[in-house]
Amino acid sequence: MTLQQVADAAEISVGYLSLIERNQTKLPIGVLKKISSAMGIHIGWFFQVDDGPSHEREVVVRSNNRRKLSFMGIGIEEELLSPNLSGPLEMLLSTIEPGADSGDYSHDGVEAGYVMSGVLDLWVSGQHYRLEQGDSFTFKSTETHRCGNPGNTPTKVIWVITPPHY
Repeated sequence: MTLQQVADAAEISVGYLSLIERNQTKLPIGVLKKISSAMGIHIGWFFQVDDGPSHEREVVVRSNNRRKLSFMGIGIEEELLSPNLSGPLEMLLSTIEPGADSGDYSHDGVEAGYVMSGVLDLWVSGQHYRLEQGDSFTFKSTETHRCGNPGNTPTKVIWVITPPHY
């Protein structure tokens, strides 16, 4: 596909897509989802792959072999804690840098999370929640949602999403 074809299908400008391609702009999660859909690939394709031993791949994820995805310019890194995305759920560890914000997005399914450290601002259908270490949450992923870190230190959140959307 050409840049123009991908941009048109993702409903973004070709200039913006070019900046994304060269890592010169922010890449919100919702935009990455649009690009992956436009290209006909699962968003999980963008995760870096460093698989462990073949006999473990369907059951175990070693901490040094997690698939990682960084959202350029917005300060969020996702680590896939699930061995793969072919099962009924997805488990992620998000590290959200101070001041980072995911931007609004939605998708099929249900999400739940647990704040391991830091402070998390969570918006679900326009309602704001401030969560701290030890707090947890759940919501329908079809509701417009976003998260951010209003604190001064990185926030770590474990997410469980069903069905997998990456």
